[in-house]
Amino acid sequence: MPAQPDPNSPESIVRLAHDLRIACMRVSRRVRFETTTGGVAPHQMSVIIRLAASSQTSGELAAIERVSAPSMSRTVGKLVELGLVERASDDEDGRVVRLSLTPAGQEQLDEHRARRDAWMTERLDGLTDEERELLSRASELLNRVVDQ
Repeated sequence: MPAQPDPNSPESIVRLAHDLRIACMRVSRRVRFETTTGGVAPHQMSVIIRLAASSQTSGELAAIERVSAPSMSRTVGKLVELGLVERASDDEDGRVVRLSLTPAGQEQLDEHRARRDAWMTERLDGLTDEERELLSRASELLNRVVDQ
């Protein structure tokens, strides 16, 4: 019987890092694209999610999302056109335009989150209690890894 590889060896850790990265990317991609409906693209939904936390300027959103200012302006323009985002002058500096969600934008976000949760719930339904417990622990660990 072959010897089990040492899980603490550098090779094992690199392999685990690779496997986790690929698995996380696949889950993220599937959730993002399987649940995209309502004419809102994933990059637009990302902006909606950011604006649900607080109002932002287009420049702030571009920096957070790591896209060019013109690209963000197009995204914001489309979201305004769809009635999901509104523009307003900043209370302290009227030259600054702040963006925030409209009630329709919040509704879109709520529906989006419900679709994503339903998609994941369907996949968890087919697992055993032990597998769901393992994923629960893995979720806690992955959050710790990300928060480091």
